[in-house]
Amino acid sequence: MYYIRDISVFLGDRVLLDNISFMVSPKDRVGLIGKNGVGKSTLLKIIAGQISPDAGRLEFPARASLGYLRQEFELDENLSVLEEAMSCHEEALNIHRRMDQVQEDLKQRTDFESAEYLQLMEELAHLTSRLEHFNLTKLEISTVKILKGLGFRDEDLHKAVSTFSGGWKMRVELAKLLIRQPDILMLDEPTNHLDIESIIWLESYLNEYTGTVIIISHDKQFLQNVCNRIIEIQNGRIQDYRLSYNKYLIEKARQEEMLKSAYVNQQKELAQKEKTINRFMAKATKTKMAQSMKKQLEKVERIELTQEDSGGLNIKFTEVPRAGRIVFEGRSLSKSFGEKSVFKHVDFVIERGEKVGFVGQNGQGKTTMARIINRLLPPTSGTMEYGSNVQISYYAQNQSELLDLKKTVLEVMEDKAPAEMRPKVRSILGAFLFSGDDVDKKVSVLSGGERARLAMASLMMQPCNLLILDEPTNHLDMYSKEILKSALLEYEGTLILISHDREFLSGITDKIIEFKEGQIFTYLGDINYFLDKKHLSDMRSIELQKKSEPDNKTVLTSPQPVISAQEERQLKKQLHQVEREIARLESRISDIENEMSHPEFYTGDTYLETSRKYDELKKNLQDKMEEWEEVVLILG
Repeated sequence: MYYIRDISVFLGDRVLLDNISFMVSPKDRVGLIGKNGVGKSTLLKIIAGQISPDAGRLEFPARASLGYLRQEFELDENLSVLEEAMSCHEEALNIHRRMDQVQEDLKQRTDFESAEYLQLMEELAHLTSRLEHFNLTKLEISTVKILKGLGFRDEDLHKAVSTFSGGWKMRVELAKLLIRQPDILMLDEPTNHLDIESIIWLESYLNEYTGTVIIISHDKQFLQNVCNRIIEIQNGRIQDYRLSYNKYLIEKARQEEMLKSAYVNQQKELAQKEKTINRFMAKATKTKMAQSMKKQLEKVERIELTQEDSGGLNIKFTEVPRAGRIVFEGRSLSKSFGEKSVFKHVDFVIERGEKVGFVGQNGQGKTTMARIINRLLPPTSGTMEYGSNVQISYYAQNQSELLDLKKTVLEVMEDKAPAEMRPKVRSILGAFLFSGDDVDKKVSVLSGGERARLAMASLMMQPCNLLILDEPTNHLDMYSKEILKSALLEYEGTLILISHDREFLSGITDKIIEFKEGQIFTYLGDINYFLDKKHLSDMRSIELQKKSEPDNKTVLTSPQPVISAQEERQLKKQLHQVEREIARLESRISDIENEMSHPEFYTGDTYLETSRKYDELKKNLQDKMEEWEEVVLILG
């Protein structure tokens, strides 16, 4: 058992953690949740022994090993990915190196009968025995397995760490941590830089992990799939729920409802007693009784409702400049990096006011296309055309990493602000939860969530009519994600949104573009429509799809045929015409059916002619319905 007892942390006059205590045991899968800035990362650092609390203590077994995935880390970038990951097997590698030295020394010697030679032979035997205990070959196999689970390919393993982005370096650090298998494994936002396939693999790995796992994450599905216990930090205190995440939500709502009911009842009772005391105090004969009642009332333990932090992101987009009807059109776009082709000869159009979601497996070209549209990357071939007065704002995956660490929050905003926006800088920062002295903080001391909010705030300084957001919810807590989603629902411009979060995407987009195997496939609807069409339950199923048996094929899950921008426009026009014709036919059929409902219809002169016309209309309607289904299928 591991005990965290009476932990308190003070930041000036502010109490960050207030006398927190709990116990964890092996096989606990703890989800540590709460808004950004409530002290989650601070608590993990205390448990990991990286910082000391102002009060309290940890009671762990003497030989307990701890592993902590930080947001900042150091790697030997000159080593290959495999070498750096294997470096955590330090003892085994030292034995192997010493064996090589001893064997080389033995080769050079000819004094086979000397004491020194016999001593080297004894050392070699001892080292061989120890190495068999470690089994370096098995260690390397397990290391490769973990690296591949986190998304590295065979050809990546021997590339220098320096050739990879920050997100991939984080995967190397995570791999080293998993390889070590500490007794308590602590992960701070482990999914931020993982694709869906790697997240699924990590979930499976953690479910089989033999030690204790404590996770900070804003990914609800990840918490649900991994954690059997939720600890929520709120106003310096904790609430401990030995439940899965979904059951925690239900139980928390139930408890809050009971607390509110008890609070209302107590307030009524207190008000009634105070009224009685005031009435008695007005009578000299009952003053003593009133004073006694007042003392008793003061001793009553008051029910307090949990004070929710009323500060929340209040994102309001500035007025959207009007653009032309066609915002962007790409024709036969291709992009390659050396010999690696990302996509070939793709065509698509984005019209004014559309909300488009880019989805697909990691590495299929979503971010590449976003960068091409934003003119940060040229296509290898093809043409691009922008509509009139298109003004783009782009939020990259690593946007928060691009901030100048030496500058203050206020300086970052002032650098980005056009002249007319400078008077509003502080109010915009306030909307993003930076108030008072917060604006004078250096970027270097901000948490990951705070940097993400600052990056988003700086993006809002200039009006735009084409907003491109690449994984904007990384580092944002659950509450901030909800408010960002509300703002995007109200945004009147054109939106391109890259995200693997189904809940966040749901309801925002009206068109989904899937990137798959070098091509794109268009679906007219939101993310739920796309998943229904693909017969998938969630975004993760996109990654799992390729794991199904080759023979398990179905037309319903095969990709839609690629259509050009011109063909798409023609098909949309055809669809509208067909829908109007269907409405006309249904109206005419309804009129005839009304006539047929009267007995005199069958005795009239037009009976046969009308019946023939009715049959003809029914057949035409069936044909139009089939045509409608075909067009919808092609459009996705």
